[in-house]
Amino acid sequence: MTYVLVLVVLALTFPWGAVVVARRLAGVLAPREACWALAGAAVLPAGGTIAALIGLFHVPFLASLEQVSLPRVLEVWPAVVPLACVAGGALLTQLVLLLRRLGRHRSLLRDAWLSVEGGTGEGDLLVIPGPEVDAFALPGYRGRRGRVVVTAGMVRTMKANEREVLLAHERAHLAGRHHVFSAVVDLAAVIHPALRGLREALSFHLERWADEAAASAVGSRRVTASAIARAALAGPPRGRGGSGGYPLLSATSGPVPRRVQALLLPEPTTPRGGARRVGVAVLAGTVAVAGPAALALAYGLHEYVEYASVAVRGG
Repeated sequence: MTYVLVLVVLALTFPWGAVVVARRLAGVLAPREACWALAGAAVLPAGGTIAALIGLFHVPFLASLEQVSLPRVLEVWPAVVPLACVAGGALLTQLVLLLRRLGRHRSLLRDAWLSVEGGTGEGDLLVIPGPEVDAFALPGYRGRRGRVVVTAGMVRTMKANEREVLLAHERAHLAGRHHVFSAVVDLAAVIHPALRGLREALSFHLERWADEAAASAVGSRRVTASAIARAALAGPPRGRGGSGGYPLLSATSGPVPRRVQALLLPEPTTPRGGARRVGVAVLAGTVAVAGPAALALAYGLHEYVEYASVAVRGG
């Protein structure tokens, strides 16, 4: 049983280290690659956690498949059923929390669409009346395609070239399906608490991804930086996408000063040479550890039950 417990402990503690590595790796990658790295660092450990809990939960059932009675199993492994119950309880809790979080995402998106029903516009642009200064990307919902939502107050506040930056920024969010990245990491954080540390980092790099797309679209990094700063000062403070997994993404989200500072520097690229090799090696190592760990856990449980069943029959 010690061998199995070691595998389970490794699978459940691995995400804590993976988060630290992923955040550092994202810091040396270009925004787009950083977002993919952070999403992968959330999905793989979350999957490993579920695999570990399912494997632990199935130990008594695997014993029954080997035609070993539960009372006899308890004589040899008294901790099997309590551990399986703990794993089952954790899985049930995760399921409930996941369903609640999915419901929250859906209700927030529904409410957002209801709030823009009075808007007018053409194509993917929707302008809603009111003095508020706001702009955000609204993902598609129930057959309706995504829209770039801008308030009339924002249109009046921003200059023509600054409005072009904001529109390009929000369109980059929609084109890159950034709300999916945000939702995936938010749901993974429900499965393992360590993964909550990826939300804020992902939010920042998603905004940086859209910033770079906007800068490329308008052809000026300085104009883009100015527009982002102006929109943040004029718009409402927001915490969308950071800790709550909010489905709407806005040019005024995240640490705006850091984003503006990055736009005043040359266009970032994924580093070549040593740093890139280290980054790729770390990401490959994450995949190499998470996958085989789950397989090793399943194999170890199977071998352990077979060995134990022989011992029980022989006893």
